[in-house]
Amino acid sequence: MELYFLGTNAGVPTLQRNVTSIGLRLYEERKALWMFDCGEGTQHQILRSQLKLSKLEKIFITHLHGDHLFGLPGLLSSRSNQGGITPLIVYGPPGIKQFVDVALGLSQSRMEYELIVEEHTGGVVFEDETFRVESALLEHRIDSYGYRIIEKDRPGQLNQELLKQYGIQPGPIYGKLKNGGSVQLENGDTLHSHQVVGEPKKGKIVTILGDTRPCPNVEVLAHGANLLVHEATFRNDLKDTARKYYHSTAVEAAEAAKAAGVGELIMTHFSSRYKDEDQLHPLLEEATAIFANTQLAEEHKLFPVH
Repeated sequence: MELYFLGTNAGVPTLQRNVTSIGLRLYEERKALWMFDCGEGTQHQILRSQLKLSKLEKIFITHLHGDHLFGLPGLLSSRSNQGGITPLIVYGPPGIKQFVDVALGLSQSRMEYELIVEEHTGGVVFEDETFRVESALLEHRIDSYGYRIIEKDRPGQLNQELLKQYGIQPGPIYGKLKNGGSVQLENGDTLHSHQVVGEPKKGKIVTILGDTRPCPNVEVLAHGANLLVHEATFRNDLKDTARKYYHSTAVEAAEAAKAAGVGELIMTHFSSRYKDEDQLHPLLEEATAIFANTQLAEEHKLFPVH
């Protein structure tokens, strides 16, 4: 899994940064791209990126503020115009379906693919054999949600040398053993999966939060995650402003990462008052004093999930 930031600014775009959108590349895991939020200008950012719109499978919207949402109708329409034919699912809070239906309906946008919009109020949003996505309500001026993306544990490696010693050649039997089955050998003995398969590969966990000020569900969603993406709209000298407008400071993001025991913190959603990298660096200094493994989100940069 890899994160790719398409926008890192709060509220409005600037010459230096676009508004919020994050790509989660799952090319190795399922040959797909998931997106979290879709602020204005996201499709322009994609054109400048390593991401492929044809791989886009799911879009998760954290909340209905414009800097997280206004790019969605254009992106959905462009995907169709560019030959996208595979189904696409949009997940979001109540109201997201009305927003999409009205925007696409009034503009008479024609979708050449199946577009599904699913509303949720938390809980398990999506699950299949490889991933589960959970959501919980945060604390913002409108309902804002965080997402916990859980990669399920995968079977361990087959010991192919040992299998050859048992006289088993590559084929369907390999798959049966890897998936926990047993096979009968020519001598009548039974070979069980645990005899030739290593320990399961632990799946990774990524937590991506919408706008929020500190609240209990931050730790619930982030607990033990490999990587946490948390807003850090303000420096700590503006913590009263952050609380007033239901946002977090860099210090509060770091405190959340430490309390949740995450592996890495990436801060994003920076106030427009911090126009360049030099003005963002104090946020990083404040955070790393509390949680050392912290980075600032950078647009058009890949962040592997370790």
